[in-house]
Amino acid sequence: MATKCRFIAEPKTAAPRPGVDKGPIHLVEAGLIEQIANLGWRVKFDGHHQFEDVDAASDPPVGILKNPRLVSRVAEAVAKAVGEHARNGELTVTLGGDHSLVVAHPEACLIWIDAHADINTVETTDSGNIHGMPVSFLLGIGNRVSEFSWVKPLLKADRLVYIGLRDVDAGEKRILRENNIKAFSMHEVDKYGIGKVVEMALDHVNPNRNRPIHLSFDVDALDPSVAPSTGTPVF
Repeated sequence: MATKCRFIAEPKTAAPRPGVDKGPIHLVEAGLIEQIANLGWRVKFDGHHQFEDVDAASDPPVGILKNPRLVSRVAEAVAKAVGEHARNGELTVTLGGDHSLVVAHPEACLIWIDAHADINTVETTDSGNIHGMPVSFLLGIGNRVSEFSWVKPLLKADRLVYIGLRDVDAGEKRILRENNIKAFSMHEVDKYGIGKVVEMALDHVNPNRNRPIHLSFDVDALDPSVAPSTGTPVF
């Protein structure tokens, strides 16, 4: 019997470039579900969640933070959906138009593949983009934002590892250093190869291979020449 996999497409985005929110459904229409099934997984597609009841027009900034209520409501809805499937023993794959959706997954060790660290706090962010802050919410660092009071900061710094960093803000570098967070930049990927880097990352966050793993993959980890359709390309 094939292993069960629950598949959820989430189109909401708070990224500055238009079109990001169309990415998930385009991947589905291009045959992603069938490709996963061909790998031996029994896939259940939950449909295209569009969250029409969430109104971005009435969402003024909180300080510098953009779309805080929109991001919070969508992320909480995703968290509840993922939690239900996890309780049913189903491995869940989510496709989001925005990396701020990752705040829906506060448990387990975390492998974060991204060009960006996404660990800014309210104090360090220059842009106010919440998709650059989810890891700080999970770790519970920085001032709390009332709109995200539902997020439980259960992640420990020694259970977090980054792969592929190449565009990290000054404040984020300080946070990584102060919290002794492991990170493999593109320099290490080029030096050791991605296979070896993944093994080293697993050795750090899951040495006995007995912890549940959340893998977060941002398409901007890839070179824009390979994957140009991202809201935050890093050349």
